Amino acid sequence: MEDFEKRWKPVEDMLTERFGKKPNMEAILFLIGVNELNNLKKKYTKEQKQDLMHVAVCTLLSQSGYFELDGYDKDGWPHFKEIQPVPKMEMVEQEQFLKEHVIAYFTDHEEA
Repeated sequence: MEDFEKRWKPVEDMLTERFGKKPNMEAILFLIGVNELNNLKKKYTKEQKQDLMHVAVCTLLSQSGYFELDGYDKDGWPHFKEIQPVPKMEMVEQEQFLKEHVIAYFTDHEEA
């Protein structure tokens, strides 16, 4: 657990510094979704925000082979196909699982 906190803290600090407040998981997923869509708009509908978070989850879990990018639609939105089912987890485990993938995502994108 201590190792996880050591790896999570810099990501959380970077996001806090960039956005002026500590983001929750929904905000982090939204930011990753916007980053992956690569089409920043001033406003998104509630449905688009949900879609962006879905894109983020699929992007994050594709790092572990759960999803694979299947292409883009005419509007430039990425679509994914499930390669293997995500294991069933309790909420706390699920958040930890996602945070591990967020750490990997930002680590990979820092080097890019």
